[in-house]
Amino acid sequence: MSDRITVEELSELMKKAAGITVSPAELEESYDRGFDTLGVDSLGLLGIVGELENRHGAPMPPDAERCKTPRQFLDLVNSALPAGA
Repeated sequence: MSDRITVEELSELMKKAAGITVSPAELEESYDRGFDTLGVDSLGLLGIVGELENRHGAPMPPDAERCKTPRQFLDLVNSALPAGA
């Protein structure tokens, strides 16, 4: 497992935890648009954060579930992950 969350992994997490299917290419195109424009609500984002915590065995930043865009989310989560996680 990489020590960084990729767009591909976020796309897969969105499908698994939030029930929203968005291809990695579409996610990259929507990088700075709100999660709400992709159909992900606050509970969906909370599910994504929970899944990441389970996968990495570490808590995610407290503000992760309040991120508004995929870019903001990935920047915050990736800055918090320890190298080699």
